[in-house]
Amino acid sequence: MELIILGASFFGFLILGVPVAFAIGLSAICTILYEGLPVAVIFQQMMSGMNIFSFLAIPFFVFSGELMLHGGVADKIVQLAKNLVGHIRGGLGMSNVVACTLFGGVSGSPVADVSAMGAVMIPMMKKEGFDTDYAVNVTTHASLVGALMPTSHNMIIYALAARKVSIGALIAAGILPALVLMVCMLVAAYAVAVKRGYPAGKFPGWAEVFRSFAAALPGLLIVGIILAGILSGVFTATESAAVAVTYTILLTFFIYRTMTWKNFLRAAAKAVKTTGVVLLLIGVSTMFQYLMGLYEVADLAGDMMSKVSTQPWAIFLLINVILFLLGTFMDMAATILICTPIFLPIAMKAGMDPVQFGMLMLINCALGLNTPPVGTTQFVGCAIGGISVGAVMRTILPFYAALIAALMFVTYIPAFSLWLPRLLMGYKG
Repeated sequence: MELIILGASFFGFLILGVPVAFAIGLSAICTILYEGLPVAVIFQQMMSGMNIFSFLAIPFFVFSGELMLHGGVADKIVQLAKNLVGHIRGGLGMSNVVACTLFGGVSGSPVADVSAMGAVMIPMMKKEGFDTDYAVNVTTHASLVGALMPTSHNMIIYALAARKVSIGALIAAGILPALVLMVCMLVAAYAVAVKRGYPAGKFPGWAEVFRSFAAALPGLLIVGIILAGILSGVFTATESAAVAVTYTILLTFFIYRTMTWKNFLRAAAKAVKTTGVVLLLIGVSTMFQYLMGLYEVADLAGDMMSKVSTQPWAIFLLINVILFLLGTFMDMAATILICTPIFLPIAMKAGMDPVQFGMLMLINCALGLNTPPVGTTQFVGCAIGGISVGAVMRTILPFYAALIAALMFVTYIPAFSLWLPRLLMGYKG
């Protein structure tokens, strides 16, 4: 009965339109009151969930991404991407994918990525004669690669939800899946461009490519600095977030000189707001996790899945389907925090490494960011493009297919996730 109350109240609050964080907290409170546990348990679990040193990385990574967004880094990355692949059929679409990948590496946030790239690329593509739905779909899907990059705060959340998973291994593991996702998106963007007869741009010459690369290089170096620092042992994954902020401030104020005091305050305010939302989700989700552990939800879910199939490939496919469905109406952080304790033990029992499962989880959650009714990145992209979500959804299938293809590669080929951690860090998983 307690488990029914927990699940029914949670989904009931979501149906009523209650924000996810409050729906999680209220459902946990209802269950605790029914169970007759002391109300102090609520606050104890919330504080224990948020009072973790490694969570210091979250506000720093969020702040670094906002500084990149408001510091004029996006324009230089767009120019580099346009010079590299703009001459291919549907050149601006291809440039959009590359630009989103590069900016995702420095921002670590799909929402920041689509905000920055969308503001530049979507109006540019519309002006050049590209359909609005194509411009929005390319931008919103390519921006999801930010969830897999070293600056992603969602990796920190997963590492702590999974417990005893190396953050450094996760950071290294995200590089190849991010490249796979980019290649799949390039294929989809090119295929749609050929079908619709979009034109190719002109190649500006290698001299212009190198010039734009030199201009964008200081911003792109942040990924290399984080990876090199962690792998060499100069600083920890948590300290790398503070290094990222320091470097971004120096970059935008003194190298590019594009940051204004007004934009700095705007970036700080947005980072504070985002951090507050994430920490609230972490606190209430810890309560939820406590109750799921108390009622052995992971064991129940494992038993139910084993009745469907005992084959690892079928279990992995079922996990993907469930995570995708949950991600369509839950925030990314909430999905990671709630679903990891349930499905990670099941996946590990079926033979999947926790680092590989982290990549699976992040891609699934990112896919949910582009799917209504939550669909944060899609809503931002549609707002920038001035098009309805319904119009975008009618032509979304090729881009969904690209994301699902990347997800299947990561799910069923462990080397995509584990080769780099093993090579660079001697990871034994």
